[in-house]
Amino acid sequence: MTRPTRGRLARYGFAEGDGGRAADLLGPDGLRLWRPDAQEPADERAADLLTALSRAADPDLALRQLHRLDEAERRAAGAGGPGEESLLDALHDDPGLRRRLVAVLGASAALGDHLVANPGQWRVLATEADGLAPPAEGRLDLATAARLTAATGPIPVLRQAYRLALLRIAAADLTGGRGLEQTMAALSGLADATLAAAYDIAVGELPEATPPPRLAVVAMGKCGGDELNYVSDVDVIFIAAADDDLGAATLVATRLIHICGLVAWPVDAALRPEGNRGPLVRTLASHLAYYRRWARTWEFQALLKARPAAGDLDLAREWIDQLAPLVWTAAERPEAVEDVRAMRRKIIDNIPPKELEREIKRGPGGLRDIEFAVQLLQLVHGRGDESLRAPGTIPALRALVAGGYVGRADGEALLRGYRFLRGVEHRLQLQGLRRTHTVPTEPAALRWLAAALGYQATPGRSAVEEFRAEWVTHATEVRRLHAKLLYRPLLESVARVPAEGLRLTPEAARHRLEILGFADPAGALRHLQALTGGVSRTAAIQRTLLPVLLSEFADAPEPDRGLLNYRQVSDKLGSTPWYLRLLRDEGPVARRLARVLSSSRYAADLLAREPEALRLLAEDSELTPRPREVLGEGFAAAAARHDDPVEAIRAVRALRRRELVRLACADLLSRAGALAPLTPRSAEPGAERVPTLVDVSAVGAALTDVTDATLAAALRIARATQPAPPGLRFAVIGMGRLGGYESNYLSDADVLFVYDPPPGADEGAASAAAHAIAEELRRLLSAPAPDPPLGVDADLRPEGRQGPLVRSLAAYAQYYARWSKVWEAQALLRARFVCGDADLGAAFEAMADPVRYPADGLTREQVVEIRRIKARVETERLPRGADPATHTKLGRGGLADVEWAVQLLQLRHAGRRPELRGTRTLDALAAARDAGLVDPEDAAEMAAGWTLAAQVRNALMLVRGRAGDQLPRHGVELAGVARLLGREDPGEFLDEYLRTTRRSRAAMERVFDG
Repeated sequence: MTRPTRGRLARYGFAEGDGGRAADLLGPDGLRLWRPDAQEPADERAADLLTALSRAADPDLALRQLHRLDEAERRAAGAGGPGEESLLDALHDDPGLRRRLVAVLGASAALGDHLVANPGQWRVLATEADGLAPPAEGRLDLATAARLTAATGPIPVLRQAYRLALLRIAAADLTGGRGLEQTMAALSGLADATLAAAYDIAVGELPEATPPPRLAVVAMGKCGGDELNYVSDVDVIFIAAADDDLGAATLVATRLIHICGLVAWPVDAALRPEGNRGPLVRTLASHLAYYRRWARTWEFQALLKARPAAGDLDLAREWIDQLAPLVWTAAERPEAVEDVRAMRRKIIDNIPPKELEREIKRGPGGLRDIEFAVQLLQLVHGRGDESLRAPGTIPALRALVAGGYVGRADGEALLRGYRFLRGVEHRLQLQGLRRTHTVPTEPAALRWLAAALGYQATPGRSAVEEFRAEWVTHATEVRRLHAKLLYRPLLESVARVPAEGLRLTPEAARHRLEILGFADPAGALRHLQALTGGVSRTAAIQRTLLPVLLSEFADAPEPDRGLLNYRQVSDKLGSTPWYLRLLRDEGPVARRLARVLSSSRYAADLLAREPEALRLLAEDSELTPRPREVLGEGFAAAAARHDDPVEAIRAVRALRRRELVRLACADLLSRAGALAPLTPRSAEPGAERVPTLVDVSAVGAALTDVTDATLAAALRIARATQPAPPGLRFAVIGMGRLGGYESNYLSDADVLFVYDPPPGADEGAASAAAHAIAEELRRLLSAPAPDPPLGVDADLRPEGRQGPLVRSLAAYAQYYARWSKVWEAQALLRARFVCGDADLGAAFEAMADPVRYPADGLTREQVVEIRRIKARVETERLPRGADPATHTKLGRGGLADVEWAVQLLQLRHAGRRPELRGTRTLDALAAARDAGLVDPEDAAEMAAGWTLAAQVRNALMLVRGRAGDQLPRHGVELAGVARLLGREDPGEFLDEYLRTTRRSRAAMERVFDG
């Protein structure tokens, strides 16, 4: 016989076509389906069968098995076997049989071997006249098994019946007759039937005098979840009704395990109490006692999939019902969430390193990642939502998506990943009917796997490469979502809420609100009903979030205020797709938002104006102050995008609002320890800080940087709208807290405006143009808008409000040289260039240096004058009715006390000591201490007093949402300030403030009056 060269036979997908093996099997000495001389199928029916073989996962394997099966059938017929229709004739007459049998032969060497060893059993794959499989597809058919096998005895017949049912399930799976879920359910149903048959056999073997026990067989694991795969241990737990049943029940359970091992698969009872060390069978009462006292979190996690399987089904259901309350409170254990996470990490650690990247079950991005994430979410949220109590992974995941606990996109990605991974697992196991979860590395095995999964080559990429690409995509996404869901901070928060607190029925909600300390439970309940009413997905997600948020609000002095603020933000953003998804999914956003809204009216008002700024709460990197240069460039770019000055300044002020949100939230959360401390950003070379938990200097510097950027952008807009002589130089000089990098949340911008006319220009025209620029800058920043206002205050200019708003550099120099008083020199101690012409700003600072740093210091009369002015300020500027002991700015030992003392030291000594020349209070105080001008203990007491007063002042503004320097001695505002500053007892905090400022005052007096 002439062997064919590579030709038409190879086109059917036979890799052995050119080598002759396929031709031998198909030729006259084989199946007689191929004409070697003509290089074509023998006839039409041969062509149909060749086409079917070409579609198999492995055409060569399917052909070899078909040839072996045909030979076995011929031998059986020759030995007097059943004279029924031949195999090849049946394949021609029944296209459904042809498609199903060839698919099995090409995908499973083990099932092919079984068919070869059992002639005639291929007939169970026949279809009916309509081409559909018979209704009994996949069921355990003992009668058919007995008819088709020579084996006798219940166990061999059961083994054959199991294999026939498995054969039918595989055929339906491989030809698209069943989807993944139907296949898993069919395999689980087959396991139930096998357990039931084995149970009956075991009971029938009991001694005659032994009454049958009440014994329940509960399916666990994949079988319990109706998601069994082709080759797996079947996890079970055995329950006896009473002590009298234990002896016989143990005999039945032991025999059942042995029978199933002979028939189908090992039965694993290791999930029972105490594992393999515990008794195989326990009574219902013994189980309940164990789970109530000793069970660990993973054991309750395993019970999520418990399902009656065989034996006394009523007893199994009773066992499950009795344990349900324990399962659905297990997540409330303090260690529960971390236990589940630790178990997942332990599983990964136990995978051999060489298999780690190929494990589709236990490895990263594998099936266990999906299952653990779903099960943890079930344990936590299923306490209050019974729709989540589904044993199967896919139904549970769908319920989590429907309930709003998992985002739609995330849920669909996990479902796709699960289906893909289980599909790979099924094909791997079906090939040799071996328990495996590892993707092979051999090229031939990979090609078979890709073909069995339906992958085909595309231009530039083989089928194996297509499979690998999709595998990597799914594994990466599964791993990402596993980390996102399993390590979601909201889980711990929800787990800490008692189960009754998760059910926001009106009665339960009112009771919980009263327990949490809401002053107006009825009003709070109305907010809850508005947020959670209805059946929308938004309401469902709110029902998940609110129990956690209520606990956070309850920690604040005004829980009702936090809930009201949350309602207002939700009303504005509730229909926005990203809002609730952000709170549910993105790290600690929900708890951070609750902390912000319940702690600060200032931040709540900003968020109400800029709800989209909530996105900042998702990442720590978004809650760090932006560098000074980045702010300047960003604000300038925002202004440059608009030709209309109104639109330009609106964009600038919106950016400022967002930066204030960023800084307020960062400040609030760093005070709570939820973020790393704010780090200071110094504008002065060489300036250093050691940040504390809340570095008030860092907050002041960050707020100052925002103000500087705002002024710079506003100046650009003002100059663009106001005509000016070419070459006119203009600069803004910061004064007061702006100049000292000590701004607070509601500070005005204290400034001086200076200009320098171009050479030869008309002085009057230059002055008028500079004045117009300054007025326009002030107008732009004070125009009504939804943004926090930034007042521009020029009252510290020469002659105050009576003097011109803008002066030339020469006019400033002339005034300070001839008419300035000592208090004006004191004001210049904080003068620094902010924006505009940098050279002009530097020239102003150089002009001011001899005034603020007099070479010979101060005369005795000037010192006396400063002390007199200080006393007058204390008497006249302290508001009527203010408490001087707790006024943060003008009170005893507060901001003004320390600043006056430090500024007096600068005026007296900075002319000879350059290290004292700086605009920051604490820097100058430290320099004076290092120079020996202040006792170190006094310096420490003054620094502590200034720092605490500044912290309290900022905290007061955050709590109140308005300016105010008076620390109250009682009430919710005192409690709010104490909470922001990390103190638990408001009374103790007030004592601390009084003690610290009293010491600061004493130190100040020694320095100021010394």
